[in-house]
Amino acid sequence: MKLVKLSIVAMFVVALGCGKQTPPQAKQEEKNAAGDDAAVPAETAEAITLTGAGATFPFPIYSKWAHAYKKVKGTKLNYQSIGSGGGIAQIKAKTVAFGASDAPLEAAELDEAGLIQFPMIMGGVVPVVNLEGVTPGQLKLSQSVLADIFLGKIKKWNDAKIAKDNDGMKLPATDISVVHRADGSGTTWIFTNYLDKISEEWKTKVGTGKSVEWPTGVGGKGNEGVAAYVQRIKGAIGYVEFAYALQNNMSHAKLQNVDGNYVDPTIESFQAAAANADWKNAPGFYLVLTNQPGAGSWPITGASFILMYKEQDKPEIAKEALNFFDWCYENGQKSATELHYVPMPKEVVELVHTLWKEKMASGGTPVWQ
Repeated sequence: MKLVKLSIVAMFVVALGCGKQTPPQAKQEEKNAAGDDAAVPAETAEAITLTGAGATFPFPIYSKWAHAYKKVKGTKLNYQSIGSGGGIAQIKAKTVAFGASDAPLEAAELDEAGLIQFPMIMGGVVPVVNLEGVTPGQLKLSQSVLADIFLGKIKKWNDAKIAKDNDGMKLPATDISVVHRADGSGTTWIFTNYLDKISEEWKTKVGTGKSVEWPTGVGGKGNEGVAAYVQRIKGAIGYVEFAYALQNNMSHAKLQNVDGNYVDPTIESFQAAAANADWKNAPGFYLVLTNQPGAGSWPITGASFILMYKEQDKPEIAKEALNFFDWCYENGQKSATELHYVPMPKEVVELVHTLWKEKMASGGTPVWQ
């Protein structure tokens, strides 16, 4: 799998056909380009440039979706993967058509800013390690050990607390080097939200945030920055979105979930964590999926959200953005699961469609019909 460079702005350009009915052959070509089995509806529109910015967590799948959409629909998409904090700032400053954030905004903040948010995709954040002599994917970390490592309390890999979780494994006497995000990040928000739930000391001393005062470690910019540091520093441990771990062939740790089981990050364990998500009763779609119950649940699971304004002064841009998101919901499930993301269930997509119809308008005229 080709590594996606987040530091480069992704540009995807094609021309849209106007005013013509899509023939059956063209529809099949659209399906082939998308890489999914779902039929792709015919669209008519003039070529429009969409701009978005924000979360790095979903960037691998956004990139893949946009590449497929380029082949079949014709919109130019410029998505800047700058972190959730940057995405929130840019949409509030109205410099982009949409923002993207892994840290959901609460309903009161959405209302104050005149924004709506909706979930686009779900996935997992994983601890990655650079540990010689340890079989990749076999290291087990309990809840308390993971928190103590990032609190700076456990400093050696052969510490008795780690050894207790890994009976029979020969652990090196290597210093632990913590790597964290240096930028405002929704991935950090998800990770620290989890630590906040499993450690009273973390909750008291550090808390949850897109940026926090880390007790120890070195910061890297973006998922790619964290991955690069972990790969370079012996004894390092960091956290990245799972697609980056896969793309970089990085070794992950098994984590103890709320049921006490040690689980691997997989599409199945992400789905297990998301299985009981009650999106219908989540105000403003504000829902946090960390530390969910279930024997096979991955404990650091989260959703990534799109932010847009309720009142649109450029309705043609807003409508084309919604066309893109709708196409991704309808046609992007296969490519999402290939990258170990969890697509949004159909009933959630229906809720999102209702939100678009009822809450997004331009001068009183609905943007989405």
